[in-house]
Amino acid sequence: MSNGSLASYLLRNPRPSWYRRTEIAFGTARGLAYLHEECSNLIIHCDIKPQNILLDDSLTARISDFGLAKLLDKDQTRTLTEVRGTRGYVAPEWLIGKKPITVKVDVYSFGILLLELICCRRKVEQDLEDEKQKVLADWAYYCYEEGKLHLLVQEDEGAMEDINRMLEGTVEVPYPPVNLYSSA
Repeated sequence: MSNGSLASYLLRNPRPSWYRRTEIAFGTARGLAYLHEECSNLIIHCDIKPQNILLDDSLTARISDFGLAKLLDKDQTRTLTEVRGTRGYVAPEWLIGKKPITVKVDVYSFGILLLELICCRRKVEQDLEDEKQKVLADWAYYCYEEGKLHLLVQEDEGAMEDINRMLEGTVEVPYPPVNLYSSA
């Protein structure tokens, strides 16, 4: 792909525009929806991360590297498999034990990717002085708990202009989390 991977595009200077990042997020989400809902067989990618999102001439997101993907029959919604994927993008329920995997593993990975797109940074930044900010998912959760989501995008004019849309997209998450292994 002419514009390389999202990993290199995301961290360039100057940072990609907020509009372009949201378009990439939507494109990736559409790709996952296709794999999970529209294919004749369900495909669980198992390794959604910026390095596996390629950008074409129009900066349209294309999911790549299906080397770890699992192909399921249409009536099959989960499968048992060994843990696959890249550290930091692997869903916690998959790490806990030999539980069947579902499309939720891709949704979790997409969530981490989405945070990277929103904040225009890597999932882990060891060089940051503030310990709370080093792991992006932890920092985002801290900002959510404190009612300070604006801190995630404070140096991004386009994102700050669109902060209300980001705030409206939040929902209450029950804590402790619901049973991730229920049959429902």
